[in-house]
Amino acid sequence: MKRMTKKSLAVALTGAMCLALVGCGGGNKETKAETTAETKAESSAETTASADGAVDLNALTVDEITENAKAEGHVESVGMPDEWADWGSLWQAMNDTYAIAHNDTDMSSSEELQMFKTEGENGTKDMGDVGYGFAGQAVSEDLVQGYKTSYWDNVPDWAKGEDGKWMVAYTGVTTFLVNTDQVDKVPTSWQDIREGDYKVALGPLTGGNAQGAFIASAYAFGGDMNNLEPAFEFWTEMAEAGRVNTLDITQANFESGEIAVGVVWSFQGIPYSKNIDQYNMTAVVPSDGSLQNGYASVINKYAPHPNAAALTREVMFSDEGQTYLALAGAIPTREDFEIAEEYADQVISKEEVANAVLISDADAYSAACETAKTRWEEEVAPLLVQ
Repeated sequence: MKRMTKKSLAVALTGAMCLALVGCGGGNKETKAETTAETKAESSAETTASADGAVDLNALTVDEITENAKAEGHVESVGMPDEWADWGSLWQAMNDTYAIAHNDTDMSSSEELQMFKTEGENGTKDMGDVGYGFAGQAVSEDLVQGYKTSYWDNVPDWAKGEDGKWMVAYTGVTTFLVNTDQVDKVPTSWQDIREGDYKVALGPLTGGNAQGAFIASAYAFGGDMNNLEPAFEFWTEMAEAGRVNTLDITQANFESGEIAVGVVWSFQGIPYSKNIDQYNMTAVVPSDGSLQNGYASVINKYAPHPNAAALTREVMFSDEGQTYLALAGAIPTREDFEIAEEYADQVISKEEVANAVLISDADAYSAACETAKTRWEEEVAPLLVQ
């Protein structure tokens, strides 16, 4: 995979990050200079652990979390690969600034939470990034722990769960990624797709991307989250015509030429279109059915490196982290964040998302996603030509 990290940007922002995160914690705990980082990590964990063994990250200042994270020296993520929303720049900054190493295992939202659940107290993963519709499940199944970050008050209510058990750092908008070497007429609407003759990929309906694409198509044809019938009619029609590409919407599958048209989030479509050299690619926000929807940062209740996970989230919501996300085709969540003027022409404009439906009710969206997944397996999947 090609990395889309912008080295010059990373150097400038990483330097600023060091200044921005020092001393911005809201607590009253004083740093004890005479203790080593390792001793500090151990003592903080002991004094802030809850009855079930999880560390109370919200009881620590940012300074304390930073020192503890340095002592842990590693963060293990799931579903946060370098090329997704340019997490690669974030991981590089974590390493350059705090000497925190990183490893990711890419998987779907449902797989992430299943791993947290299966491993339980023997957790090997620290954090993940799950579709908005999975946030409620993460909390109801008691799989995650909270960390509110120092930016909590500048994050809208719809984008954060109680005690910071999940936080949405960014949203994306429904996007068609089109191989223009294979498709003559680039679709700019779902109606264009309906009238085309090419196959369309949206990924497995167990994943947040496909669920979002499916629900977006409902809006295009007169439905909404409470009325998915237009979407089922559309995708049934597509399946019966042999026009549903069952491959996952990974960059590799676009690079191989096996996907001519895929429905992705903007933070995938825009970077993919820049990264792929084998074909001419274009990313288009559909005019007649588009969601603006986020992915939620979750920290495993039994994370082996909880402070490193918390610090990663802190950086994710910082100006630097929000800039990385914006340049990757995402829409930063922080209400007080403004992109630097030098990057203004490189990010999605307000005009491009003017007609997108902002998903701000996690429970309602989760219910719609569950309906889409269940009925797809029952009604559409049997029609697919493998």
